[in-house]
Amino acid sequence: MAEQLIVADGLAARTAWAVRSWWLCARMWMRSMAAYRASYVLGVFSGIAIHALDFAVLVIMFLHTDTLGGWSLPEIAFLYGTSALSLGVANLLVGSADALGQRIVAGTLDSMLVRPAPALSQLCAERFSLRRLGRPLQAAIVLVWALTALDVHWTWDRVLLVPVLLVCGTAIFGAVFVGGATVQFWWGESKEIQNSFTYGGATLLQYPPTVFAKELVAGVVFGIPLAFVNWLPSLRILDRPDPLGLPTAFQYASPVAAALCVTAAGLAWRAGLRAYRGTGS
Repeated sequence: MAEQLIVADGLAARTAWAVRSWWLCARMWMRSMAAYRASYVLGVFSGIAIHALDFAVLVIMFLHTDTLGGWSLPEIAFLYGTSALSLGVANLLVGSADALGQRIVAGTLDSMLVRPAPALSQLCAERFSLRRLGRPLQAAIVLVWALTALDVHWTWDRVLLVPVLLVCGTAIFGAVFVGGATVQFWWGESKEIQNSFTYGGATLLQYPPTVFAKELVAGVVFGIPLAFVNWLPSLRILDRPDPLGLPTAFQYASPVAAALCVTAAGLAWRAGLRAYRGTGS
């Protein structure tokens, strides 16, 4: 029991140090941006406008139909808001991890490894930019509208599922960002593979599962578990039938999926570091 407590304390201390290191690096980049406040504000608003075009496409679809795969516009907006908000926050926090390949090719990863801070924290905070707030802010606006427009009987578990799916969705996307970045330890600059699962996955989750083949839906449940970002919990929140006929427990399993994804990403990162051979620069 004592050994378990020591291990738990050590893990908590390392996690706290990693978070603090990320914050210190991110704050350094934010200070450098403070000299260009007008540029920052314009960047945020332009980001909101650009990402609003994605939702505009969905709205245009509903000018010609009342439902999409049996789902109404507010329900689609809920899917859009939850997936885009989760991706946006994950991208804000750890999106810079996709620059790992560039660091390896340039031989500058070595400098991160010798600093007194976790390399992953430094990598994720590198070139941290609040301009990335455009996506999550626009998604939050859509989500708020969807929540007010939905015709849902709000029980306690449905209310609780909304923040849970946002936190877990952010963790899952963050794990995919980091896990995808670690592939670059072996394959060089291959962030397109990562982007296909992050940005491509978010686009997939903006549409109801009923418009896709069951094989694809099963793939994002039992393969890379993106369905736990919003599809499965949304079935409970919106009182929709499961196209795969899975047990109801799957609709509440986002925390389990998020924990597994974060653990897998952490193990992949450590394996990548062990396999890395530095340039000595």
